[in-house]
Amino acid sequence: MQPGQMAYDRAITVFSPDGRLFQVEYAREAVKRGTTTVGLKFKDGVALIVDKRIASKLIEPTSIEKIFQIDEHIGCATSGLVADARVLVDHARVISQINKVTYAERIDLETLVKRLCDFKQNYTQYGGVRPFGTALLVAGVDETGAHLFETDPSGALVAYKAGSIGAGKNAIMDVFEEDYEEGMTMEDAVLLGLKALTKATEDKLSTQAVEIGVVRSDENFRKLTEAEVDAYVKKLGG
Repeated sequence: MQPGQMAYDRAITVFSPDGRLFQVEYAREAVKRGTTTVGLKFKDGVALIVDKRIASKLIEPTSIEKIFQIDEHIGCATSGLVADARVLVDHARVISQINKVTYAERIDLETLVKRLCDFKQNYTQYGGVRPFGTALLVAGVDETGAHLFETDPSGALVAYKAGSIGAGKNAIMDVFEEDYEEGMTMEDAVLLGLKALTKATEDKLSTQAVEIGVVRSDENFRKLTEAEVDAYVKKLGG
């Protein structure tokens, strides 16, 4: 830690002289240490893929949940503090349902993500709270097409064609920069995501450790079954 920094990182409301909020940067570090998560847009939808990084053979893989459904047409994948992510997912679900009850229509993805980021930003502005130590990749299909957004602990959001969060982000993005193409089929997108995860983890992927969620223009968001995931993993290996 650099000399003098301690004076500026004890409270979320204190800026350092060079305009930094250290508590927000620490929250980003929590995300960087989290599980590697990828999202890719394909021809008529979006795929989310997570390496759950199972640390012990004694853990029940099904108890680790990294991909969540928010609404019929929206899902998200998380990296960072899982408990923080659950709070944000619950909040996003409430926002989505309120919109449905109020306007009798499904919420636009960008509207939902901006509302969620406003909520996250509140926790960077007031004393007695801390930022959420998690980032979300939010995927969905609405009237304007397929979308993939990354949200940051600061409340910032960015739309991607293919993106990643977590420990292996840099390696993943290198693969995407080289191999990603717009208009891919769902199968090609999932296989590219798994290939990128393999590069990032430098290890063979296990079916039990991989979680995949997809949403399409003609199909609601769903998580693939273990058999479907196994087929993709075997196809990648074969």
